[in-house]
Amino acid sequence: MPGNTFGTLFRITSFGESHGPAIGVVIDGCPAGLEIDKEYIQKQLDRRKPGQSAITTQRKEEDEVHILSGVFEGKSTEAPIALVIYNKDHKPEDYKRFKDTYRPSHADYTYQAKYGIRDHRGGGRSSARETATRVAAGAIAMLLLAKEQVIIKAYVSQVGPIKLDKSYLELDLNAIDSNIIRCPDTATAAEMISLIEETRKAGDSIGGVITCVILNCPVGLGEPVFDKLHADLGKAMLSINAVKGFEIGSGFASASMRGSEHNDAFEMTSGKITTKTNHSGGIQGGISNGEEIYFRVAFKPVATINKEQETINTSGENTTIEGKGRHDPCVVPRAVPIVEAMAALIICDHLLRSKTSII
Repeated sequence: MPGNTFGTLFRITSFGESHGPAIGVVIDGCPAGLEIDKEYIQKQLDRRKPGQSAITTQRKEEDEVHILSGVFEGKSTEAPIALVIYNKDHKPEDYKRFKDTYRPSHADYTYQAKYGIRDHRGGGRSSARETATRVAAGAIAMLLLAKEQVIIKAYVSQVGPIKLDKSYLELDLNAIDSNIIRCPDTATAAEMISLIEETRKAGDSIGGVITCVILNCPVGLGEPVFDKLHADLGKAMLSINAVKGFEIGSGFASASMRGSEHNDAFEMTSGKITTKTNHSGGIQGGISNGEEIYFRVAFKPVATINKEQETINTSGENTTIEGKGRHDPCVVPRAVPIVEAMAALIICDHLLRSKTSII
């Protein structure tokens, strides 16, 4: 099974299954001498871990990170950094009844068709539990980015039909973690939480949107053809479980605009070239231009719901299925640190590829 490695110079390889003994990640290409703050890595994992509030899955995992290699006396040695998280509250027996049944909108059928075998214990590699390894690796990338004062902030901007109709420029991004939905607007957050609770009680799930902002990104990251910075960000986001859409800057709204209103005019500000507007989302020609990079990521409703659904079994016979167990009624609150982590991995990789010294 290829496709478990991500990145060019700052490269990660994840391993493990949702209901196996452990999950983990190996980071290759981290420069030597970086102070590895284990508490910071754990803090990011705590933001993603299950069971953190009433609107998330009640699986109880501490997601404690263990550093196995690549760090000596608190600093990276440039050897591969291996991180592992042991599964504590895995219950593979809960999935025995799905062994011969294809769950709607899961990877059950496609995995079986491609590999001739599948891990029915929570989906195995297709489970969103794998994203904990990305958050751990992304935390190290963020420690590296901090050397360049690059800051990455993501927040929930939509749940179902409830939208936060404010630009990131109007929000206090330090208030993202002030509530369990991770929306920096108190009134909108309360509406979102109420909708998720209502959805959970109905045994259903609902989708949402996460907005991400990258501040202080230097000019010149990205390549002009296949390795455009926004193309790599798009791939990173679309690799996250349940993601169905990605748009950067003006996104799909640009299709209804004229060039005269969409073009970002240049100007000089304190001796620096800037743009009067930022419809480009901080990237032009696939290369960062020094403005804030901002994009949105759309997540579908979680596929596991506590409602009876029609499906077929592995013999092709019609049957029904009902997802009883622990799942998120809405994935976006826990997906915020995942989006930040994947953005950090991309920016960190491109910084190293641009030969920028960040230690």
